[in-house]
Amino acid sequence: MVNWTDQGIRNVKDTVERLDRGSDTAEKYGVKLQQTYWTFGLYDMISIAEGPDDEAVSAYLLEVCSAGNIRTITLRAYDREAMSGLLGRLG
Repeated sequence: MVNWTDQGIRNVKDTVERLDRGSDTAEKYGVKLQQTYWTFGLYDMISIAEGPDDEAVSAYLLEVCSAGNIRTITLRAYDREAMSGLLGRLG
């Protein structure tokens, strides 16, 4: 989930181009942006990304956020198979 900073909203006309640059940066870390939506409400954008591990996604987000246009809130999501595996580990 993404919120624009003051800098990001001042440059809102560049948001699509910034996303394109962010997608190129993601590839450097092996991260793939699956989908991005611009939203109205509590968050300005929602992106769904997949990476080889949590560290790769974190490094990608640190680089993108360091440009000063966005702040992110991340959620770790599990698909059905992964959740079933987690539940199988319960005692």
